[in-house]
This record gives sequence, structure tokens and C-alpha cells, in this order.
Amino acid sequence: MTKDFCTAVKERRTIYGISKEVTVSDERIQEVIEYAVKHTPSSFNSQSARVVVLFGESHDKLWDITKEALRKIVPADQFSSTEAKINSFKSGHGTVLYFEDTDVIKSLQEKFALYKDNFPIWSQQSSGMLQYVVWTSLEIEGLGASLQHYNELIEDEIKKQWNIQNSWKLIAQMPFGNPTAAPDEKSFMPLEERVKIFK
Repeated sequence: MTKDFCTAVKERRTIYGISKEVTVSDERIQEVIEYAVKHTPSSFNSQSARVVVLFGESHDKLWDITKEALRKIVPADQFSSTEAKINSFKSGHGTVLYFEDTDVIKSLQEKFALYKDNFPIWSQQSSGMLQYVVWTSLEIEGLGASLQHYNELIEDEIKKQWNIQNSWKLIAQMPFGNPTAAPDEKSFMPLEERVKIFK
């Protein structure tokens, strides 16, 4: 699928309706994610981003873990809507898990003490850029995605399930799949309220 950058930026949206049946191969999905990880910028070229991609049973397992974690804290009489939401993510084809390696950040803080307070902030900024690059790349491939943040609820169980080292801090989860529903209409604030130009 060919799509220019500006079109991809415009058409990348939060898509909640997704299914497992996709026309792009898992190998191609892996390729575009690895490309994004390699080429997304990071402060001091720290390359602190870490990504785990879950397909098939692993993808389903993630959302089962999330559902059971939520069952412990959501009142029973309100759980049906929560369960439906988690099942909508599980109905997708896969999930990208975003992490930042805190060992890399600590090393930079020690090496460049003058900027030590900034490295955690820069790490989050870099992660945000990576999430956006991957998300837009998936859009170009014809896939829909959304960004979720169940971090504290599921991080320990995720690390145990997939043997992920402790220094990797979970940042976000991105379920993706074949879009089955169009996103809602998006409204925009006037640009003159958001952009200032000086000459």
C-alpha cells in the first residue's frame, strides 16, 4: 500500500474496532516496527526504547491478563463494560508493548550529571515519537490501532509471562488489527490559537 507522509499523518486515528483477519503478513508488521525502532530519534542517541510484539496466543494472553487484573479492582456490577472494552482489544491481530530501558537512562544520568533530571523526560519524549512512528506505519499498512495504558496493573505479570528483564519499564500497549469501524469525526481548534509565527 502506497500512501504519502501527509496523508498517513492525517488518516492515522484511534481505531477501537479491529479484527484478527489482516491482509499484511506478520513478517511485514515486524519489519515496519523494527524499522521504526531503528530510526526514531532519541536523546544522546541513547536508543533506550524496547519493544515486544505479541501475535496469536501471546496477544490473547496479554488481554486475558489485563482483564483479570481489572476484575480485581472494578466493581462487579460495572465490569461488563470493562470486559467488552478489553475484548475489543483482544479481537485484534496483535499488540505492540512499548518499554524504556531504565538502565540506559541511569547510565546517561551518571555520565552526564548536568542533565540528569532531563533524561527521564527525554526518554518519554522519545517513546512518544516511537509510538507515533509505529502507529503511522501501521496506518500505511492498512491497519487500525489504539494506544492503551494499563501499565501498573499488568507490568509485573507481563514481565513474568514473557521473561522480560526488570530494567524495562512498561510505557504503553498498542493493540492493532484490521479496521472494522470508522473513527468518530474529529474536531479541530483554530490553528491561530495553537500556532504563533514571528518574522
